[in-house]
Amino acid sequence: MYNSSNSNKNCKKSQTHVHEYEGSTMIAEEEEEPHNHRFAGVTGEVIPRGNSHVHRLLGNSDFYEDHHHEVSATTGLAISVGGGRHVHFVSGKTTVDDDHFHQFIFATLIENPIGE
Repeated sequence: MYNSSNSNKNCKKSQTHVHEYEGSTMIAEEEEEPHNHRFAGVTGEVIPRGNSHVHRLLGNSDFYEDHHHEVSATTGLAISVGGGRHVHFVSGKTTVDDDHFHQFIFATLIENPIGE
């Protein structure tokens, strides 16, 4: 999306949108010390892909005992949920810490939930 201001001949890209996200990892160390982690954050802005787009995200999980994990991924393409809104599917693996990692799978929240 580009700035529509006519007063600026050298238009720069304006901010498009981001998505909030929250989730929990899948349980790891099922035999030794079963546990999972929670995480939340906000994605980066739009990265165009064909006729759609994706977003990058990077954040930290909460702590369990003496460790936490980084959660990093590129979302899937936009999935329409009606009313001109969309979400993105996300899956991946956390960083390794305390000799293990966790898998995660979630959908972002809709963009601009109270906007027009």
